[in-house]
Amino acid sequence: MRTNRKELRLSPPQILVLGFAAIITIGAFLLMLPISTRGDQPLSFIDALFTSTSATCVTGLVVVDTWSTFSIFGQIVIMILVQIGGLGFMTMATLFALVLKKRISLRERLILQESMRATSMEGIVRLIRRVIIFALTIESIAAVLFSIRWAFDMPPGKAVYYGIFHAVSLFNNGGFDLFGEFTSFQKYAADPYFHIIAMTLVVSGGLGFIVLADLYEWPRRKKLSLQSKVVLSMTGILICVGTLVFFAFEYANAKTIGTMDLPGKILASFFQSVSTRSSGTSTVNIGDLHQGTQFFMIILMFIGAAPGSTGGGIKITTFALLVAGVVSMLRGRDDVVLFRNRIAKDLIIKALTIILFALFMVVAVAMLLSMTEDRYFLMILFETASAVGTVGLSMGLTPELSAFAKIVLCVAMFVGRLGPLTLAYALGPKKEKELYRHPEGKIIIG
Repeated sequence: MRTNRKELRLSPPQILVLGFAAIITIGAFLLMLPISTRGDQPLSFIDALFTSTSATCVTGLVVVDTWSTFSIFGQIVIMILVQIGGLGFMTMATLFALVLKKRISLRERLILQESMRATSMEGIVRLIRRVIIFALTIESIAAVLFSIRWAFDMPPGKAVYYGIFHAVSLFNNGGFDLFGEFTSFQKYAADPYFHIIAMTLVVSGGLGFIVLADLYEWPRRKKLSLQSKVVLSMTGILICVGTLVFFAFEYANAKTIGTMDLPGKILASFFQSVSTRSSGTSTVNIGDLHQGTQFFMIILMFIGAAPGSTGGGIKITTFALLVAGVVSMLRGRDDVVLFRNRIAKDLIIKALTIILFALFMVVAVAMLLSMTEDRYFLMILFETASAVGTVGLSMGLTPELSAFAKIVLCVAMFVGRLGPLTLAYALGPKKEKELYRHPEGKIIIG
C-alpha cells in the first residue's frame, strides 16, 4: 500500500530565516562555554545570545567588552560568526560543496539567489565563487597590512592575530574590535595608514558583491549595470555629504575633533561618514558628539549599505528609488527614471514597503526601550537605529540595557539583517494567483 505523506517543503526565505536562527543559537551556546571567557565566571545566556546575534547579523553592538570578557577561543568564535553572517551561511555552505566537488541543486541555487538579492538565478554559482575569492583576497591583503602596522605596537604574533580579526570584522562590517574599554579605534584617530585600510575594507564590503563582480568585469566589458551605477553614485554622494556634515558640526567640538589639525579633522570626518552607514566602528567617542551630529548619523544608519552586501539598513538603492520617485512627482512625470532607465512600478512599491516597515520597526523598538530604559530619547533612538540598521555604533547605552531590552534589540538586529521582505515572505502565507481585480478607486492625498 502506498501512503501519502505531505512533505515539509520550506521556501528559500524560510530556509534563510531558520539558518540564521540556527547559527545564532549555536554561537550563543559556544560563547557560554567556560573556554570562551576569561576568568571563572561564564557568560549569561542573554549576554551570549546578544553577542552571537550581533556577530551573526554583523552589527557590532556589545553588552560586554570583547577583549576583556572573551578568551582567544571566544574571540575566534565571534570572528567566525561575523564571517558567516557577512557572507551568508548559504555562501559558506556552497564553499564547502565546491571544495568537495558536489553539485549545486536547483533548490540551493534559488536559496543563493534569495540570499544574494540577485535578480536572476543565472550565473549564481559563478557569482558565489567570486564572492568567496573577493572576500578572502581583500581580507588577506588587509590582514597583512594591519599586521605590519600593529607590529610596531605589539608582539608580532599578537599583531598578526589583530590583523586577521579586524580585517574580517571591518570587511564584513561587523563592528567588533579588540582594543578594549568600548573605545573602538579611538587611539588611531590621527593615523592615516589605518584609516585608508579600514575605509577601503568598509566600502568594499558595503558596495555589495554584485557590484564588486561588475567592477571586476569592467576592464573587459567597459560597461556597468544600472545596479552598479546607482550603488556607486549614491555611495559617493552619501560619503561626501556625511563628511561635510560631520566636519561642519564637530569642527569646534573639543571633545571630538576640535583639537585636531585640519588634516586630522578631515580624516576623522571621512572615516565616520564611511563607518556610520554600516561598519559601526569609530575613531571618536559617539557620546561626545553634538546632538545634531548624532541625529544625522541616525539617518545614515537608517539608509545603510548596498543590497547583497555585508551592511544593513533599508539599502541605498531603496533610498535612491525614493528620491527619484519624489523628483519625478515634483516634475510632473509619470515614470521614475535613473540613468536613462525607467524603473518598474512594482519596484517603487517594494521600496516604499521596505521603508515603511523599517520605520515601523524603529518606532516600535524605540517605544519599547523608552518604557524600560531610563535614558533620554535621542540615546534610545540612536541605539535602536543602530540595531535595526545592523550598524553597531553606540552612545554607551547597550552595555547597561535590561534583559528585556537586550531581547528586543536581538529581534531588531535579526530582522534588520534578513530584511523585512525576506521575513515577511518566510512568515506569510503562500502567494496565490488573484482570480479577479477590484475596481479602481480615487482618494485625495497630500
